[in-house]
Amino acid sequence: MLTFNAVTVRLGGRTILDRATAALPLRARVGLIGRNGAGKSTLMKVVTGDIEADDGGIEMPKGARIGYVAQEAPAGAATPFETVLAADTERAALLAEEEALHGTDAHHIAEIHERLNAIDAHTAPARASRILVGLGFDEEAQHRPLDSYSGGWRMRVALAALLFSAPDLLLLDEPSNHLDLEATMWLESFLKSYRGTILIISHERDLLNNVVDYILHLEGGQITLYTGGYDDFERLRNERAAQLAAAREAQQAQRAKLQDYIARNSARASTAKQAQSRQKALARMQPIAEAVNDPTLRFDFPSPPQLRPPLIQLDHAAVGYNGKPILENLDLRLDPEERLALLGRNGNGKTTLARLLAGQLAPLAGNIAAPGKLRVGYFTQYQVEELDADDTPLEHMSRLMQGEKPAAVRGQLGRFGFSGAMAEQKVGKMSGGERARLALALITRDAPHLLILDEPTNHLDVDAREALVQALNEFGGAVVVVSHDRHMLEASADRLVLVDGGRAVDYDGSLDDYTEQVLGRNDARPEGGARVSKVDKKEARKAAAAAREASAGLRKAVNEAEAEIKRLTTRRSQIDAALFNPADAVPADARLTATELMKARADIERSLAKAEERWIEAGAALESAAA
Repeated sequence: MLTFNAVTVRLGGRTILDRATAALPLRARVGLIGRNGAGKSTLMKVVTGDIEADDGGIEMPKGARIGYVAQEAPAGAATPFETVLAADTERAALLAEEEALHGTDAHHIAEIHERLNAIDAHTAPARASRILVGLGFDEEAQHRPLDSYSGGWRMRVALAALLFSAPDLLLLDEPSNHLDLEATMWLESFLKSYRGTILIISHERDLLNNVVDYILHLEGGQITLYTGGYDDFERLRNERAAQLAAAREAQQAQRAKLQDYIARNSARASTAKQAQSRQKALARMQPIAEAVNDPTLRFDFPSPPQLRPPLIQLDHAAVGYNGKPILENLDLRLDPEERLALLGRNGNGKTTLARLLAGQLAPLAGNIAAPGKLRVGYFTQYQVEELDADDTPLEHMSRLMQGEKPAAVRGQLGRFGFSGAMAEQKVGKMSGGERARLALALITRDAPHLLILDEPTNHLDVDAREALVQALNEFGGAVVVVSHDRHMLEASADRLVLVDGGRAVDYDGSLDDYTEQVLGRNDARPEGGARVSKVDKKEARKAAAAAREASAGLRKAVNEAEAEIKRLTTRRSQIDAALFNPADAVPADARLTATELMKARADIERSLAKAEERWIEAGAALESAAA
């Protein structure tokens, strides 16, 4: 269906695609993946003709219809329903032609009707409505003017129109970025049964596992086609990385052996020739690159000091805007180290509830109770968009950490991969993923007890999302997350809360149950009526929560031992200064004799050994609990 023949593209003096070659099978569903900035959108624009290749080209069947969502969202007085129907240009043209005839040419009108029947035109309104419902537009919303919607909702209309037009080659570039979890679930179900060829750029692990049957990996300007979903690709990639690491280690050993022989035998006439031969062999040996330590995969949330439960308690609370409640009768308790995911369609109040928990909104009725020392880190896309493009990460963090030492400011940036020169690059030159990491670094600067993350993965690729999940699971505080990334919710949340119908209540089921409910199949049962896998997932979340609770004491012991080691090490340095450079001694040590200082140092050493022993034991126990 689609063949890339040595495609080369250079933009701004940089080679983006370098003789990229691959052949996609007919009606294949292909996930196009690669790190941010690798050139995925560039490759797709070569297919659409928006970018012309500097060398090479693409081949596809003659007359194949290509469908691609334009960058600009539709607007105007037309409704979503009208916009989607108009996407079937053949149907629209036939209907316009029939109307223009005014019944004057019965034979031609009959031909038009025959063609309309052939393209199933009579079912078009129902199909258009079904797609719009799946993407979040109810009956009333389908007939409102486009200009009454935000840009994100109008992009949903553009996606609906593209799906309705059913092109032979469907190109999708991060289609879920403007969708909520529910619409993402519907889109996944729709794409599973799509009859044409699909090429989709996505960082959604579940979508890449459940929808696509091939992975097209773009790296270093080259593309490689793998059979299977993302998990299959990742397994093969990890195996290859392990093979390369082993090969590099063997090569280094061989290089060391050659270099040793050359050093020992170059000066001796009897072995000089052999040494020269080995020197040539060493020069021909191409070094195997070491795996790069990618700073874009760095997330390290500082864990907070413990607070007594509950962190937040809502009692019959209501919250809304301008005195009008959006959510009412909220009875919700959030404890330390709890992992909570908010479910529900966009517009149902998830963000409103998140703002109430973050302290940005006061309850209109009822009560909200929280400790006075509670610190909250609240992440939204607005924070990413509002970063000053002319400032650096260091300048952003320095403003928020006024009074802190430069080392502390750089230390917090380093937790999120902004070390050295990266801390001093302009935000305007950073990728969306880098900006998201910076926003996360900024909101966690004071080690919050509660992290509230509203769609944190929008600008992150698959590897960065996995790193974020791991960092959240290691975080010592509580987490509330809103996300359309189902894998992230599965991997990091042990409690689900459904925000719907003006309420927020615990959802007693798994994400699989919720998927079936959203897709209207919640009454379906596999043969035998058992739903073991879903029960298992629910029990796994409970087990994860219990494990975190059980390990809380161990984490506390590790943190206390670390703090004690730091205190004792600082005290030992003070004593050493008093012994060897009395001018630098603290006032209390200046009054002590050398004998007294030596005795104090010996006591410190014994205490330090015990603290290190406690730290090692607690760390080992924590690792065992995690395993």
